[in-house]
Amino acid sequence: MKDQLVQKAYEIAKNRYAAIGVDTDQVLEMMQHFHLSLHCWQADDVAGFEVQSGALTGGIQTTGNYPGKARNIDELRSDILKAVSYIPGTHRLNLHEIYGDFQGKVVDRDEVTPEHFKSWMDWGKEFGMKLDFNSTSFSHPKSGDLSLANPDRYIRDFWIEHTKRCRAIAEAMGLAQGDPCIMNLWVHDGSKDLTVNRMKYRELLKDSLDQIFAIDYVHMKDCIESKVFGIGLESYTVGSNDFYIGYGVSHGKMITLDTGHFHPTESVADKVSSLLLFVPELMLHVSRPVRWDSDHVTIMDDATLDLFHEIVRCGAWDRVHCGLDYFDASINRIGAYVIGSRAAQKCMTRALLEPLAILREYEESGRGFERLALLEECKSLPWNAVWDMFCLKNNVPVGESFIAEVQKYEAEVTSKRS
Repeated sequence: MKDQLVQKAYEIAKNRYAAIGVDTDQVLEMMQHFHLSLHCWQADDVAGFEVQSGALTGGIQTTGNYPGKARNIDELRSDILKAVSYIPGTHRLNLHEIYGDFQGKVVDRDEVTPEHFKSWMDWGKEFGMKLDFNSTSFSHPKSGDLSLANPDRYIRDFWIEHTKRCRAIAEAMGLAQGDPCIMNLWVHDGSKDLTVNRMKYRELLKDSLDQIFAIDYVHMKDCIESKVFGIGLESYTVGSNDFYIGYGVSHGKMITLDTGHFHPTESVADKVSSLLLFVPELMLHVSRPVRWDSDHVTIMDDATLDLFHEIVRCGAWDRVHCGLDYFDASINRIGAYVIGSRAAQKCMTRALLEPLAILREYEESGRGFERLALLEECKSLPWNAVWDMFCLKNNVPVGESFIAEVQKYEAEVTSKRS
């Protein structure tokens, strides 16, 4: 009965959107090719699987202590697959280096190899999830406040070697899966208080990046990520937005835009069209910055809607990649995965349903009233019926019915973890 109601609502929505020149069947087809890069660290609060792992450091923190987090690689994989079963479409998995399959052995970060991720590559192939990757400069005895910008040559060389090896791992992943692995480079480097030699550290970071990117790979893509500040590093960030835009434009690197890494009143959506004129592609890390980079679970809020609308309006469907980057330990972690992923997909669905042809015609002919009026009316069009049909076609729960399924998994699995 519920399926029939979804079908009926979709037919009404299809006709309603057709009246303004939007083909909902085409939108459903496009959504099948919209792949999120799901962040593995939501399942275990950014702990990873290093034998020598310590406390989370590097200007980031996880808040909350909801029971049932993944304690090992098998539990993490199980939780990710459970979350994916409630998310329509096919998606990628984004790994940090600390999530290697180290088999209980101590492997320092300048020793890591593709072999430590072979089981991930096999797992991804088995379950149809292509992999993305990240170097990991935090939560290590050599992290401190500076890694790739460290004046201590020994420390800096350690992190340069680590990041070089991460690029080699990403290349191996891309080759194994027949699709480029996107590797994100973010380091926390900065200072808690006033810095009087900002140029020095940025020169060091630039030199480190030049060494890291000296080898050109075929099966991976590099992206570089800025930040405003980190916890305990509030006064100066070496890898600022200006730094990485300059480096990315001059070296042809992909820029990562994390929605939590800018001033709360800044529009990340507005950056898309500007950057795409000068860099080949963009990577998005989508979270919800309630207060700066607080990494709350993504929801369908105005900022996220604007971001996805801008991707579609720029015609950048094939040049913008979307990853999620929040780690909320205050609620059910699988539920957090599902809420954030479905919210991002809803935003993209609404963006694709926008009657762009008519809106552009209004804009180009100076009809501002008509443009604004139609934008407002679009907010109440039956986009949710198209979303429900997308879920139905992908055999995942429609509407709120996934809540009971997540509760069941908690009762049977995660609640039993000590």
